[in-house]
Amino acid sequence: MEKHKDIPGTAKSRRAVVIGTGSSVPDQILTNFDLEKIVDTSDEWITTRTGIKERRIASDDQTTASLGLEAARQAINKAGIKGENIDLIICTTITPEMVFPSTACIIQNGLNCIGSCAFDLAAACSGYTYGIAIASSFIERGQCNTALVVGSETLSRITNYEDRTSCILFGDGAGAVLLQARESSERGVLYTSLHADGHNWEVLSCRAYGSRYPVGKPLDDPSYMYMELRGRETYQLAVRRIVEMIEEAYDHFGISNDDITLIIPHQMNARIIESVVKRLKLPENKMYVNIEKYGNTSAASIAIALDEAVSEGKINEGDLIVLVAFGGGLTWAVNLIKW
Repeated sequence: MEKHKDIPGTAKSRRAVVIGTGSSVPDQILTNFDLEKIVDTSDEWITTRTGIKERRIASDDQTTASLGLEAARQAINKAGIKGENIDLIICTTITPEMVFPSTACIIQNGLNCIGSCAFDLAAACSGYTYGIAIASSFIERGQCNTALVVGSETLSRITNYEDRTSCILFGDGAGAVLLQARESSERGVLYTSLHADGHNWEVLSCRAYGSRYPVGKPLDDPSYMYMELRGRETYQLAVRRIVEMIEEAYDHFGISNDDITLIIPHQMNARIIESVVKRLKLPENKMYVNIEKYGNTSAASIAIALDEAVSEGKINEGDLIVLVAFGGGLTWAVNLIKW
């Protein structure tokens, strides 16, 4: 994967600059105490092992597209542009609206920006960082001027609420970011690095329904219709890859923790994030965490956290921020952005 070869703060002829963020989460809350009534677990057990206290659950009339559309509209309003000004839409999701057309096309229809390029991207929890990398590449090469990247998930629809090891983790929600071309800008997406390892696909997966296990054919195992994860393997791999990605970005530019305002990781597990903080010797106030409120929302995770961090005033113009993720595929990725 090509990586950007410039130094943070130096001007580049054409760069993708963040002009707006948004997020949307369902009103319905599923707490740890609610889960105690469903499976053999407890608030203490969940909190100790994951850091999660509650997660949001989509209502019957909420979908991946409707949540994504609301997040997109927020980003557009904050940016002060019109939907028809968008010429690229990427929706990152593993719970698409339907088999086809893409969720991005359905969001496009809701925004009335017909004619723009629109497609879905499936990189699980790394989807949003993958999406930002691809959108920034489109912009830098002059293939578009304004790009919308949406991370949206309704993971509750593929969660097995009889499996206490997985149902405690996942929630629903969406986030969005608008990127726009700026000439000779010191701001924007400075660096991206994307990776995958299909050899370990079984560590995080949802096997049905696709061509291997199609609709109408009895499943070898009924649990294949739900998400599966191998917790211990995931934990060890996630910590290692996330640390590697951040250190790679640091080394590439000769920067350190002192130069970074905020790191926003995928909100997979608070214990994973804590391990990353310790290995990097990072001040805790430089790692953004909101997993206690939403759980793991896969591709929506960083998107929601980024919008919240902006709304809380934790990110300001000129700040260097890092977005980093690890997810099913396996996939892992990092973005370095100057705000």
